[in-house]
Amino acid sequence: MLATVTDKGQVTVPKEIRDKTGITPGSRLDFEVQDDGSLRVRVLARGADSLFGLVHRPGVKSRSIKAMDEGIAAAVGERNRRSRK
Repeated sequence: MLATVTDKGQVTVPKEIRDKTGITPGSRLDFEVQDDGSLRVRVLARGADSLFGLVHRPGVKSRSIKAMDEGIAAAVGERNRRSRK
């Protein structure tokens, strides 16, 4: 499949390739030039590590896992109490 590079260096990945590889808006691609001059492109998997810092709020102290678990348990308990009324 052919694609054209724009004057800004951008390339539109053809839809068929996006569909087959799961490329969606925001996907990250890794480009690597091979010894023979060919180009290798890999779609990077979106894992939990890509979420690091997503909701960082300056000045707000981080919560421990224990505190998060307790908060979740309290919220679930409250939702259950409300649903029983």
